[in-house]
Amino acid sequence: MSDNTPVTDKTSGPLAGLVTVALRRAVRAQTGAARDYVRKLREDHPTESPARLRKRLDSRFLTLVTASGTAVGATGAVPGVGTVLALGAIGAESLIFVEAAAFYTLAVAEIHGVDVSDTAQEEMLVMTIMLGASGTAILSNAVGSGGGAAAGGSLAGRAIRLPSVKEVNSKLMKRFLKRYATKRATLALGKLAPAGIGAAIGGWGNRRLGRVVVDTAHATFGTPPTGWPATAAG
Repeated sequence: MSDNTPVTDKTSGPLAGLVTVALRRAVRAQTGAARDYVRKLREDHPTESPARLRKRLDSRFLTLVTASGTAVGATGAVPGVGTVLALGAIGAESLIFVEAAAFYTLAVAEIHGVDVSDTAQEEMLVMTIMLGASGTAILSNAVGSGGGAAAGGSLAGRAIRLPSVKEVNSKLMKRFLKRYATKRATLALGKLAPAGIGAAIGGWGNRRLGRVVVDTAHATFGTPPTGWPATAAG
Protein backbone atom coordinates (compact mmCIF):
# COMPACT_ATOMS: atom_id res chain seq x y z
CA MET A 1 0.00 0.00 0.00
CA SER A 2 1.30 3.39 -0.92
CA ASP A 3 0.25 5.51 2.08
CA ASN A 4 0.66 4.08 5.54
CA THR A 5 0.90 7.44 7.30
CA PRO A 6 -1.26 7.34 10.45
CA VAL A 7 -4.22 9.67 10.61
CA THR A 8 -3.40 11.80 13.64
CA ASP A 9 -4.77 14.94 15.20
CA LYS A 10 -2.48 16.49 17.76
CA THR A 11 -5.32 18.45 19.33
CA SER A 12 -7.40 15.36 20.13
CA GLY A 13 -5.12 13.83 22.75
CA PRO A 14 -4.48 10.16 23.59
CA LEU A 15 -8.02 9.04 22.75
CA ALA A 16 -7.51 9.95 19.10
CA GLY A 17 -4.36 7.84 19.03
CA LEU A 18 -6.11 4.84 20.56
CA VAL A 19 -9.08 5.07 18.21
CA THR A 20 -6.78 5.55 15.22
CA VAL A 21 -4.75 2.46 16.13
CA ALA A 22 -7.94 0.38 16.58
CA LEU A 23 -9.35 1.59 13.28
CA ARG A 24 -6.15 0.98 11.35
CA ARG A 25 -5.78 -2.51 12.79
CA ALA A 26 -9.35 -3.31 11.85
CA VAL A 27 -8.85 -2.06 8.30
CA ARG A 28 -5.57 -3.90 7.82
CA ALA A 29 -7.01 -7.12 9.24
CA GLN A 30 -10.07 -7.07 7.00
CA THR A 31 -8.69 -5.89 3.65
CA GLY A 32 -7.57 -9.25 2.31
CA ALA A 33 -10.37 -11.11 4.09
CA ALA A 34 -13.05 -8.96 2.46
CA ARG A 35 -11.55 -9.44 -1.00
CA ASP A 36 -11.30 -13.20 -0.52
CA TYR A 37 -14.85 -13.40 0.81
CA VAL A 38 -16.30 -11.64 -2.23
CA ARG A 39 -14.30 -13.92 -4.50
CA LYS A 40 -15.70 -16.95 -2.65
CA LEU A 41 -19.25 -15.57 -2.89
CA ARG A 42 -18.87 -15.22 -6.63
CA GLU A 43 -17.56 -18.76 -6.91
CA ASP A 44 -20.41 -20.15 -4.80
CA HIS A 45 -23.10 -18.10 -6.57
CA PRO A 46 -21.83 -17.64 -10.14
CA THR A 47 -25.21 -16.60 -11.55
CA GLU A 48 -25.92 -13.90 -8.99
CA SER A 49 -25.58 -10.22 -9.82
CA PRO A 50 -23.51 -7.70 -7.85
CA ALA A 51 -26.76 -6.32 -6.40
CA ARG A 52 -27.75 -9.75 -5.08
CA LEU A 53 -24.35 -10.34 -3.52
CA ARG A 54 -24.49 -6.94 -1.85
CA LYS A 55 -27.78 -7.97 -0.26
CA ARG A 56 -26.00 -11.03 1.09
CA LEU A 57 -23.33 -8.76 2.59
CA ASP A 58 -26.01 -6.52 4.12
CA SER A 59 -27.74 -9.48 5.76
CA ARG A 60 -24.50 -11.03 7.01
CA PHE A 61 -23.31 -7.78 8.59
CA LEU A 62 -26.62 -6.98 10.31
CA THR A 63 -26.94 -10.51 11.64
CA LEU A 64 -23.39 -10.46 13.04
CA VAL A 65 -23.60 -7.12 14.83
CA THR A 66 -27.07 -7.84 16.22
CA ALA A 67 -25.92 -11.18 17.61
CA SER A 68 -22.78 -9.72 19.17
CA GLY A 69 -24.74 -6.89 20.78
CA THR A 70 -27.31 -9.30 22.19
CA ALA A 71 -24.66 -11.66 23.55
CA VAL A 72 -22.74 -8.93 25.34
CA GLY A 73 -25.91 -7.30 26.64
CA ALA A 74 -26.89 -10.65 28.16
CA THR A 75 -23.87 -10.54 30.50
CA GLY A 76 -25.78 -8.06 32.64
CA ALA A 77 -28.33 -10.77 33.44
CA VAL A 78 -25.73 -13.34 34.55
CA PRO A 79 -25.37 -13.56 38.35
CA GLY A 80 -21.87 -12.91 39.59
CA VAL A 81 -20.70 -11.04 36.49
CA GLY A 82 -19.19 -7.81 37.74
CA THR A 83 -19.45 -4.42 36.09
CA VAL A 84 -15.74 -4.35 35.27
CA LEU A 85 -15.97 -7.72 33.53
CA ALA A 86 -19.11 -6.66 31.68
CA LEU A 87 -17.48 -3.42 30.56
CA GLY A 88 -14.51 -5.41 29.33
CA ALA A 89 -16.82 -7.55 27.23
CA ILE A 90 -18.53 -4.44 25.88
CA GLY A 91 -15.18 -2.94 24.94
CA ALA A 92 -14.21 -6.09 23.07
CA GLU A 93 -17.57 -6.18 21.33
CA SER A 94 -17.13 -2.56 20.23
CA LEU A 95 -13.92 -3.60 18.48
CA ILE A 96 -15.83 -6.45 16.84
CA PHE A 97 -18.32 -3.91 15.52
CA VAL A 98 -15.52 -1.79 14.04
CA GLU A 99 -13.93 -4.83 12.42
CA ALA A 100 -17.29 -6.01 11.06
CA ALA A 101 -17.97 -2.55 9.62
CA ALA A 102 -14.51 -2.42 8.05
CA PHE A 103 -14.98 -5.87 6.52
CA TYR A 104 -18.42 -4.92 5.20
CA THR A 105 -17.27 -1.60 3.73
CA LEU A 106 -14.27 -3.12 1.95
CA ALA A 107 -16.35 -6.04 0.67
CA VAL A 108 -18.92 -3.63 -0.76
CA ALA A 109 -16.10 -1.67 -2.40
CA GLU A 110 -14.91 -4.92 -3.99
CA ILE A 111 -18.38 -5.70 -5.34
CA HIS A 112 -18.66 -2.20 -6.79
CA GLY A 113 -15.23 -2.40 -8.38
CA VAL A 114 -13.95 0.59 -6.38
CA ASP A 115 -10.18 0.20 -6.54
CA VAL A 116 -8.95 1.23 -3.09
CA SER A 117 -5.18 1.47 -3.42
CA ASP A 118 -3.92 2.40 0.04
CA THR A 119 -4.67 2.33 3.75
CA ALA A 120 -5.62 6.00 3.96
CA GLN A 121 -8.33 5.52 1.34
CA GLU A 122 -9.64 2.45 3.16
CA GLU A 123 -9.81 4.38 6.43
CA MET A 124 -11.61 7.24 4.69
CA LEU A 125 -14.33 4.94 3.36
CA VAL A 126 -14.73 2.99 6.61
CA MET A 127 -15.06 6.11 8.75
CA THR A 128 -17.48 7.67 6.26
CA ILE A 129 -19.70 4.59 6.28
CA MET A 130 -19.66 4.28 10.08
CA LEU A 131 -20.48 7.95 10.63
CA GLY A 132 -23.57 8.02 8.44
CA ALA A 133 -24.90 11.30 7.08
CA SER A 134 -22.23 13.41 8.77
CA GLY A 135 -19.54 11.26 7.16
CA THR A 136 -20.99 11.53 3.68
CA ALA A 137 -21.34 15.30 4.16
CA ILE A 138 -17.62 15.61 4.92
CA LEU A 139 -16.74 13.41 1.96
CA SER A 140 -19.08 15.25 -0.40
CA ASN A 141 -17.56 18.59 0.57
CA ALA A 142 -14.07 17.23 -0.01
CA VAL A 143 -14.98 15.81 -3.41
CA GLY A 144 -16.64 19.05 -4.42
CA SER A 145 -13.72 21.22 -3.36
CA GLY A 146 -11.34 18.85 -5.11
CA GLY A 147 -13.17 19.13 -8.40
CA GLY A 148 -13.95 15.43 -8.50
CA ALA A 149 -17.69 15.81 -8.89
CA ALA A 150 -17.37 16.63 -12.56
CA ALA A 151 -15.88 13.21 -13.22
CA GLY A 152 -19.16 11.52 -12.31
CA GLY A 153 -19.60 8.15 -10.65
CA SER A 154 -20.42 7.24 -7.07
CA LEU A 155 -19.28 9.32 -4.11
CA ALA A 156 -16.87 6.54 -3.11
CA GLY A 157 -15.44 6.27 -6.60
CA ARG A 158 -14.90 10.02 -6.83
CA ALA A 159 -13.45 10.25 -3.32
CA ILE A 160 -10.62 7.79 -3.93
CA ARG A 161 -9.50 9.93 -6.86
CA LEU A 162 -8.76 12.86 -4.56
CA PRO A 163 -5.04 13.76 -4.69
CA SER A 164 -4.74 13.45 -0.92
CA VAL A 165 -7.10 12.07 1.70
CA LYS A 166 -5.13 12.98 4.84
CA GLU A 167 -7.02 16.21 5.45
CA VAL A 168 -10.33 14.44 4.86
CA ASN A 169 -9.36 11.69 7.28
CA SER A 170 -8.43 14.24 9.94
CA LYS A 171 -11.92 15.79 9.69
CA LEU A 172 -13.56 12.37 9.71
CA MET A 173 -11.59 11.30 12.77
CA LYS A 174 -12.63 14.39 14.73
CA ARG A 175 -16.27 13.68 13.94
CA PHE A 176 -15.77 9.97 14.61
CA LEU A 177 -14.51 10.71 18.12
CA LYS A 178 -17.37 13.08 18.89
CA ARG A 179 -20.27 11.13 17.44
CA TYR A 180 -19.49 7.45 17.07
CA ALA A 181 -17.68 7.13 20.40
CA THR A 182 -20.57 8.90 22.16
CA LYS A 183 -23.13 6.57 20.60
CA ARG A 184 -21.14 3.50 21.65
CA ALA A 185 -20.74 4.82 25.21
CA THR A 186 -24.49 5.44 25.52
CA LEU A 187 -25.26 2.01 24.16
CA ALA A 188 -22.75 0.44 26.55
CA LEU A 189 -24.71 1.76 29.55
CA GLY A 190 -27.87 0.16 28.20
CA LYS A 191 -26.11 -3.18 27.75
CA LEU A 192 -25.34 -3.24 31.49
CA ALA A 193 -29.05 -3.38 32.35
CA PRO A 194 -30.07 -6.61 34.14
CA ALA A 195 -32.75 -9.25 33.62
CA GLY A 196 -32.45 -9.55 29.86
CA ILE A 197 -33.03 -5.86 29.25
CA GLY A 198 -29.36 -5.42 28.42
CA ALA A 199 -29.56 -8.16 25.81
CA ALA A 200 -32.54 -6.52 24.16
CA ILE A 201 -30.91 -3.10 24.20
CA GLY A 202 -27.63 -4.53 22.96
CA GLY A 203 -29.21 -6.32 20.02
CA TRP A 204 -31.53 -3.46 19.09
CA GLY A 205 -28.83 -0.80 19.49
CA ASN A 206 -26.27 -2.68 17.44
CA ARG A 207 -28.78 -3.38 14.70
CA ARG A 208 -29.73 0.28 14.59
CA LEU A 209 -26.07 1.31 14.26
CA GLY A 210 -25.61 -1.47 11.73
CA ARG A 211 -28.52 -0.19 9.66
CA VAL A 212 -26.86 3.23 9.54
CA VAL A 213 -23.72 1.55 8.18
CA VAL A 214 -25.70 -0.33 5.51
CA ASP A 215 -27.77 2.67 4.44
CA THR A 216 -24.70 4.89 4.26
CA ALA A 217 -22.84 2.30 2.20
CA HIS A 218 -25.72 2.24 -0.28
CA ALA A 219 -25.65 6.03 -0.54
CA THR A 220 -21.85 6.24 -0.79
CA PHE A 221 -21.28 3.45 -3.29
CA GLY A 222 -24.48 3.97 -5.23
CA THR A 223 -26.25 1.41 -7.39
CA PRO A 224 -24.26 -1.81 -7.89
CA PRO A 225 -22.98 -2.62 -11.38
CA THR A 226 -25.42 -4.61 -13.53
CA GLY A 227 -22.81 -7.29 -14.14
CA TRP A 228 -19.25 -8.36 -13.45
CA PRO A 229 -16.38 -7.10 -15.59
CA ALA A 230 -14.95 -9.92 -17.69
CA THR A 231 -11.47 -9.29 -16.30
CA ALA A 232 -12.55 -9.36 -12.65
CA ALA A 233 -13.24 -13.08 -12.36
CA GLY A 234 -10.60 -15.28 -10.83
